[in-house]
Amino acid sequence: MTTDFFGNLENTTFLGNALDRWATACAVAVMIALALWLIRVVGRRWARRELRRRFVQKTVHALTTTAGSISYPFIAAVSAFVGSRVLELSDTASLWRRSAMVMLLIIQCGVWVNAFLTAAVRRYERQHLEQNAGKVTTARALVFMGRIFIVVLVVLAVLDNIPGVDVTTLITGLGIGGIAVALALQNILSDLFASLSISLDRPFSIGDFIIVDNFLGTVDHIGLKTTRIRSLGGEQLIFSNNDLLKSRIRNYKRMEQRRVVFGVGVTYQTPPSKLRKIPDIFKEQLDQLDDVHFDRAHFKAYGAYSLDFEFVYYVHSADYNRYMDIQQAINLGLYEEFEKEGIEFAYPTQTLYMDRNESDVLPD
Repeated sequence: MTTDFFGNLENTTFLGNALDRWATACAVAVMIALALWLIRVVGRRWARRELRRRFVQKTVHALTTTAGSISYPFIAAVSAFVGSRVLELSDTASLWRRSAMVMLLIIQCGVWVNAFLTAAVRRYERQHLEQNAGKVTTARALVFMGRIFIVVLVVLAVLDNIPGVDVTTLITGLGIGGIAVALALQNILSDLFASLSISLDRPFSIGDFIIVDNFLGTVDHIGLKTTRIRSLGGEQLIFSNNDLLKSRIRNYKRMEQRRVVFGVGVTYQTPPSKLRKIPDIFKEQLDQLDDVHFDRAHFKAYGAYSLDFEFVYYVHSADYNRYMDIQQAINLGLYEEFEKEGIEFAYPTQTLYMDRNESDVLPD
């Protein structure tokens, strides 16, 4: 009876192959699937436990995430491919089998690379987000561009392995359509490349206080399309990256010292001897303060209603509050010294002279 059963398997065919070949193919496929599943499970555990002793933690994290990205459909496809090698297939079927396996392998390689990049950038973000957010933005932009490049390569490689498909002809045919799409996405692509330029060139970073045209605030976020700035009033200002790079940007976070120029006007009735004292009075006020140094003080011009002096000094700090504290101390000191010396600050005035002639007097 057993002999008859196996004889029936050998004599019964299905799709050009005896049933015993189909049974062997299924057995091989199951064994390959089990082997790959064991490799997946054991490999992840080994990567977590053993690789930690040889590599830094970030490498372990990236490799375990990559190993976990091996999909069950891919395992099933590899098992079916190996098992089907036992079967006798036509040339056309063999060609499609090979092409399908190569395409699946290409797609899985793309998934592996993407998983590795994702794991690497996430760990990089956790390590550097607080210390240097600009590096995180650069990493995100580069990974995004890398993903686009990977997708393009995978699609082209898959199309190239489809029997009867000429990738060169397809790319040529899509040339006009690609130009149309590029024109439609011109603004998005310009913002994307502007984001990459900001990430690589770093004219500003997250946390920098900048002035863009008439808007000022602290950089909150640098994205792929927009950059968000928190203004002094608390509202959020949103700029497209391309427009932002076209603007004139002043970055106060990177200012090492602040040059301050301000003027004071005194009345025309001030004696020359006291005018000569004013530059020295200003210099004496600076000598009493820290984090500043004197540059110059001059009698600059004859104004419409005042004698104008110009003072210049440097503050060795980028802190705006520190600058205002110093300026306040200078203003109060000048006011006190001018009061002691009898020097009066000028303010807009008009003098009206009345001249009465006898000829203009009306007779009684």
